[in-house]
Amino acid sequence: MKTKPGALALLVSLTLSTLTGCSMSDSKDSHEIPSAGISTSSDAADSMVRVSSALYDLIGVKGKASETQPGVTECSGKDRDKYFTIFHPWNITPTKTTAAELDAVMERLKKELPKHGWEIVEYGRDTSKSKNLSLTADNDEQKVSVKLASYAKDTPPSLGLMVVSGCYQIPEGKKIERF
Repeated sequence: MKTKPGALALLVSLTLSTLTGCSMSDSKDSHEIPSAGISTSSDAADSMVRVSSALYDLIGVKGKASETQPGVTECSGKDRDKYFTIFHPWNITPTKTTAAELDAVMERLKKELPKHGWEIVEYGRDTSKSKNLSLTADNDEQKVSVKLASYAKDTPPSLGLMVVSGCYQIPEGKKIERF
């Protein structure tokens, strides 16, 4: 799937505002993106790949995962030369999994994710024509949020994920790599 840069920026912006709910916030303003610590953007992206890999393992369905890489964007309201966040959109197109089984996977994830440090902050059908089942969860320890969506009525059916980090600060003397 090809995405225009403007559309991706809008998606990331909307996702950041959706995913960084009050449970992943370490401030009084529940819409402020929490601090994820100090890191280079490449080390933070590597960490995001590990989070995505752990989520893939928890999903537990065989299939083809997209080969998208994490991206870097600015933290809203902060100095773009000192602060950044990492986002990682990807999807899985299961082999031998029916549309009904995808909803069962989502229900299982709703129960399993909390056992692995995730707090479910939203679960249910979206407002699209397809009424996709979606789940949003925060991991306060890792300062990461994920939004999963079951596109069970698509051909072929798939699961879409957007994993987003908290706000990192670049170490003194380093520059943020934008990718």
